[in-house]
Amino acid sequence: MPMSLNRRSLRRNLLRSCLAAGLLAAGGASVQLLPPLRTAIARPATAALSRQSFVAAAVQRSGPAVVTLETSRSMPTSSVSGLPPALLQDPMFRQFFGLKGGRAPSSQVQRGQGSGVLFDSQGLLLTNAHVVDNADQLMVGLADGRRVPGRVVGKDTLTDLAVVRLEGKGPWPTASLGNSDRLQVGDWAIAVGNPFGLENTVTLGIVSNLNRNVSQLGISGKRLDLIQTDAAINPGNSGGPLLNADGEVIGINTLVRTGPGAGLGFAIPINRARAIAKQLVETGRARHPMIGIGLSPVPASTPGAAIPPGAVIRSVQPGGPAARAGLREEDVIVAIDGTAMADPAAVVSAIERRGIGDALIVTVRRGGSTLDVSLTPVDMSSLSRP
Repeated sequence: MPMSLNRRSLRRNLLRSCLAAGLLAAGGASVQLLPPLRTAIARPATAALSRQSFVAAAVQRSGPAVVTLETSRSMPTSSVSGLPPALLQDPMFRQFFGLKGGRAPSSQVQRGQGSGVLFDSQGLLLTNAHVVDNADQLMVGLADGRRVPGRVVGKDTLTDLAVVRLEGKGPWPTASLGNSDRLQVGDWAIAVGNPFGLENTVTLGIVSNLNRNVSQLGISGKRLDLIQTDAAINPGNSGGPLLNADGEVIGINTLVRTGPGAGLGFAIPINRARAIAKQLVETGRARHPMIGIGLSPVPASTPGAAIPPGAVIRSVQPGGPAARAGLREEDVIVAIDGTAMADPAAVVSAIERRGIGDALIVTVRRGGSTLDVSLTPVDMSSLSRP
């Protein structure tokens, strides 16, 4: 009996062992299913990594074409110190104020730095006019470490753009130019440049707004509608590119707001920059359309009231397109080619977009009547300002 119990006990133990082995086998089978599960988990992580590194891909595409511009120019000592050169050369004056040396230097070298971007394999680059303005010498540093002299092909102060040609043998890296007309508020914006001399600095933001006229920033004497971005733009970034998520140049960095509202950056749309660059390369100068009028905002009907849309003609240039078409002082421009004009900046932008030699219809309000006047803009250089 005890022997029989032992056999039954042995069988039960064997059965338990077999069942346990079966469970382990089943467990082993389930473990074999984990690799596909791990793959399924890894895919979203890889996708997330790809989304995070689009900036790196964009910079790799156009970053090699971003350059540093180092400028130098000689300035008279009087311009630097604010004192007349004759006084600085006077021995008694120098002895009284403890100025060392026999004679004061007649000039002092002023150095500057900015950024630019190569857009042509022949060694042409875009930058800001204010970066190269009055430069006696210009040295260009490339991302691969090369340093070559540069020569200003042409510059346009109205749009703050300049084209520089590298004086050396290529090959030269070039950036891909995008289409700024397709930009939307909220698109990615990547600023590349050399702020404070820190080469190849990259910052990320978005397109905060479009068509910001420089007059809204308190800047006069320019003809620019700008891209606004929150990508950090600092001194030394001027002339560098603003890229989209694909690494295409969508703008040329030009302005940064300091003080109250700091952190706002502005770039010249690349379509505008490309058109100006073409003229600078071909002729050394840019042409701007003008109709020969001076404008101001429409005054509010009562103090504190909203300013009405439109632009008041305050002066008319004799012999200019506006005068020949019969426009008068105190006429109010309310539309151009059927598009309502909000303010003087909108009028200037509309004329600039139309171009030289292309007729346009100007709708004005005169007294209680509305008139449509046809006129053709001419090159600004052919007219003096009213």
